[in-house]
Amino acid sequence: MTRSTDDSTGDPTDDSTDDPTGDPGYYSKGPLRLSGDQVPKTTTDQRLLESKSGTDWVHEDPWRVMRIQAEFVEGFGSLAEIGPAVSIFGSARLKAGTRAYADTREIARRLAESGNAIITGGGPGIMESGNRGACEGGGVSIGLGIELPFETGFNEHVELGVNFRYFFVRKTMFLKYSRGFVVMPGGLGTLDELFEALTMVQTGKITSFPIVLVGADYWRGLVDWMQNTLLAAGTISEADLDMFTLTDDIDEVVAAIGPGHRTDSAVSSSANGRP
Repeated sequence: MTRSTDDSTGDPTDDSTDDPTGDPGYYSKGPLRLSGDQVPKTTTDQRLLESKSGTDWVHEDPWRVMRIQAEFVEGFGSLAEIGPAVSIFGSARLKAGTRAYADTREIARRLAESGNAIITGGGPGIMESGNRGACEGGGVSIGLGIELPFETGFNEHVELGVNFRYFFVRKTMFLKYSRGFVVMPGGLGTLDELFEALTMVQTGKITSFPIVLVGADYWRGLVDWMQNTLLAAGTISEADLDMFTLTDDIDEVVAAIGPGHRTDSAVSSSANGRP
């Protein structure tokens, strides 16, 4: 675990006049775009996971397996040739004008310039900033969307967008096609993605996978809790605290992730549209 003591609070760019992505007036459900009375009252994940009496599920769930399989096929087919990629996670609520937004944009730009595609959840806030920086750095800008009642669709900086119905399929794509995670300040969704990655590294399901927490003041309470409570109770080991880097230094973030090494297929891929 690496910590930085940089206490700078200035915003390195002036994004106060930017207009963050707003409600597009439609609901994304896999490949479907719905509005008005066509918007469902429950999500696909909710219907899959809900407990109910009776035996209707015996007839319905086998068909759901086919839909899940189709989502995996679509994701694998769309992302197979993107080349080295880094996922950036963070809150949809941290809009242009915040330091987190500006830092994310700069991190994504520099990682893209060093040969990495950038993957985000494709929405507003930190996700938008990551995709924006990817475009500015000449990298492939990817958004992996999810069907949620409050999601607003892909931000305007997404070049390759794949929308999923099922969280677990989407999470597989983040893990399979990323060589590292940059975790900006965020809420429950960001925590879910962070601990998913930590668990996969700890259990040896992923190897050589850098995880960087950006925002020392924001994350220090969580890290201290892991050290003072989990480690003290013996439920994690000292080595588990070395699975991630905690910093405010953008240079340290870029160094921890390292450069990508684009393959010919990634450079010429139709997904990025660049020669």
